[in-house]
Amino acid sequence: MSDTKNLNHNRKKGFLSKEVEHIDITSFDSRKIISSMEKMSFVSRETANASKIYNEMLKDKDCTIFLTLAGSTSAAGCMHIYRDMVKYNMVDAIVATGASIIDMDFFEALGFKHYQGSQYQNDNELRDNYIDRIYDTYIDEEELQVCDKTIGEIADKLEPKSYTSREFIKEIGKYLKTNSKKKGSLIETAFDNDVPIFCPAFTDSSAGFGLVMHQERNPKNHITIDSIREFRELTEIKIKSKGSGLFMIGGGVPKNFIQDTVICAELLGKNVDMHKYAIQITVADSRDGACSSSTLKEASSWGKVDTTKEQMVYAEATSVLPLIASDAYHTGEWKNRNRKNFSKIFG
Repeated sequence: MSDTKNLNHNRKKGFLSKEVEHIDITSFDSRKIISSMEKMSFVSRETANASKIYNEMLKDKDCTIFLTLAGSTSAAGCMHIYRDMVKYNMVDAIVATGASIIDMDFFEALGFKHYQGSQYQNDNELRDNYIDRIYDTYIDEEELQVCDKTIGEIADKLEPKSYTSREFIKEIGKYLKTNSKKKGSLIETAFDNDVPIFCPAFTDSSAGFGLVMHQERNPKNHITIDSIREFRELTEIKIKSKGSGLFMIGGGVPKNFIQDTVICAELLGKNVDMHKYAIQITVADSRDGACSSSTLKEASSWGKVDTTKEQMVYAEATSVLPLIASDAYHTGEWKNRNRKNFSKIFG
């Protein structure tokens, strides 16, 4: 048994030997590429038009920019893009899956890594070595469980009451100020710049495991997550915004959640406009009727998104997002924006 454990341990080191390196959009200027793509067709022209719309959002001083994240692009090397979008005032609020924020960003803030692997690797062998696979990317399950447990430990120290995911993630930001092994995570950068992060399906992640352990330890005095109140909070941001734009990676709950703020505000008797600008990068097929693949034009039939300045980009996000973000960074419209500081409106 001991020899088998040693063999697996040595094999595990081999699997987890090549770290994923996050791309730096400030280190290269994609403006000439985007300009050339504008004269092409297919996904190239879609990408160029998305860049144009994003720069218009940044130039529009009345526009609140919502970034939505679904999928595993953070684990795949885009984590610093999202951080820099916050750092350089290119986004005002974030709506994401719990996995993007906790299993990927918080996970790395604790000092852990994602690793390059292969989608063809035998998954039974990976399981024997306690390695989780996201397509061609590997995660050490033992490290991920440390992430789970740390979430529970943070919860243990909070006043027992209901929190929105935004409030709890803010507490994680406070924790990282003194406990992070890797500085400059998305959570910590958002905390420093008063950019709220919402995770409407927060428990579908390491946060869920950690909070279950927290409640198990504290059956009568524990925290819980109030997703209804966070919907109200996000709607309040929409109500306070003179205009708004969406930059959506993937689809899923984050996409629907932010779009529904328009309907929610209307039901509350508030007069708000549809989201004026919208970009979605996705590979989903619209024929199955799923939210992740519903087009932005379809969303306009629900009164959620204006169709004047919208662009669907049918591409795997890691292939086009760095170009769009680098173009926006080097174009520099963000330099003339005032920070919205929406975290402050909730106290």
